[in-house]
Amino acid sequence: MTIFIYIIVALVSISSGYALNKVLSRKKIQDAKQAASQILAQTKKEVENLKKEAELEGKDMILRLRQDFEAKTQSRREELIALEKRLSLKEDNVDRRLALLEKKEKELDAKYDSLRINEDALKAKDKQLAALINEEKERLQKIANLTIEEGKQVLLARLSDELNNEKAVLIKNCEEEIKTTADKRARELISLAVQRCAVEHTVESTVSVVSLPSDEMKGRIIGREGRNIRALEMATGVDVVIDDTPEAVTISGFDPVRREIAKLTLEKLMSDGRIHPGRIEEIAEKTKREMEDKIREEGERAAFEIGLHGLHPELVKLIGRLKFRTSYGQNALQHSKEVAYLMGVMASELNMDFRLSRRIGLLHDIGKAVDHQVEGTHARIGAELAKKYGENNEVIAAIECHHEDHDPKSLLGVMAIAADAISAARPGARRESLEAYVKKLGELEAIANSFKGVEKSYAIQAGREIRVIVQPDRLSDNDTVNLAREIRKKIEGSMDYPRAG
Repeated sequence: MTIFIYIIVALVSISSGYALNKVLSRKKIQDAKQAASQILAQTKKEVENLKKEAELEGKDMILRLRQDFEAKTQSRREELIALEKRLSLKEDNVDRRLALLEKKEKELDAKYDSLRINEDALKAKDKQLAALINEEKERLQKIANLTIEEGKQVLLARLSDELNNEKAVLIKNCEEEIKTTADKRARELISLAVQRCAVEHTVESTVSVVSLPSDEMKGRIIGREGRNIRALEMATGVDVVIDDTPEAVTISGFDPVRREIAKLTLEKLMSDGRIHPGRIEEIAEKTKREMEDKIREEGERAAFEIGLHGLHPELVKLIGRLKFRTSYGQNALQHSKEVAYLMGVMASELNMDFRLSRRIGLLHDIGKAVDHQVEGTHARIGAELAKKYGENNEVIAAIECHHEDHDPKSLLGVMAIAADAISAARPGARRESLEAYVKKLGELEAIANSFKGVEKSYAIQAGREIRVIVQPDRLSDNDTVNLAREIRKKIEGSMDYPRAG
């Protein structure tokens, strides 16, 4: 019974569980169907939304493309309109030009026709003129009993005489006019009267000789394996030449200050007796310092002698360096002082600035102090130095033109040229043999004597003037004017006059 009851309970449980499970399954199926329908509805809605968005985007893209197309089309249309206008204008211009060309062509044709007619007429007149000329020539030959060539010679001779007379009269008139010009022109003539042409300087002393107490000293100067002489050359920047010259050593170098330092160093070493590389360097350094002081003192002394103040200290040093610079054997500092004195005299006579003239004279060759170290002419270098150290424009311009590399900008420049030439050309200023001096005077006299009508000539004033004695029966007063001019031209063309280098 119990078992039966258990069986019944089990069957009931199974049936109830089956029924419950079936009910739950149905409910799940219904829930699943409901969820699926919701998902499907949601999906349809999303698809519709995407479709609408795609349609809107497509419409927007189509609208943009249409707008771009319309803008480009409008731009092209405007460009075409502008091109049409330009083409229309060009066509109008071309039409006008064609009309003008046709008009000019007609005018040229008319002119050509008239010229051709005139040319024929001119040819006929030329033939008539040539015939008349030939007739006149024949008639003149019959009257004068002269050939054409003989007639030309007579006419040329008469013309030459007339031209010579007119030339002499013109020269005289010009001289009279010059004498009556303004005071400034007179000053220029006074200065120009002492000018001379010159050659560039071609010789420069580049060696110094040191005397030795004996030839044994040469070995000590050379040192073991040449170390002493190398040390001396390195310390002073020059070349020391020891050759067969008895009791002498040659010091070679372009820089005169270095040569002087080397010379003094060598003399001190020989006096001291201790010659070795260390002592050489010590003496060389000491000598350089002493030389700097000496150079400054020389510059200050020169400025004091000339009466100049306010010079830049570096310019004073450069003036002192000129003490050791020579040109054609003439000391550059002495030459500069001479030029300063000469310019001062000229300025006093011409009522000009006395101190400014002397300043230019002392500084005119300042470029020579460094011309072995800097490229260029000493006149240009000097002008640049004067500008660098604050000199005024008149001083700079006079320095730059004192060798006539540039045209003088003022009377001071002309005075600098003249004073420079006078200092260099004065007797004894430069080393020149008596034979060369006499030869130059003879050449001057020979040039003057080569002209017809000259009886005798004399070169005076150290070759700066020629006195010419003419034959009065062969030359008139007008002829002597032309003769003086011709002699001057020949001397200027064939001879040179010295000037400071």
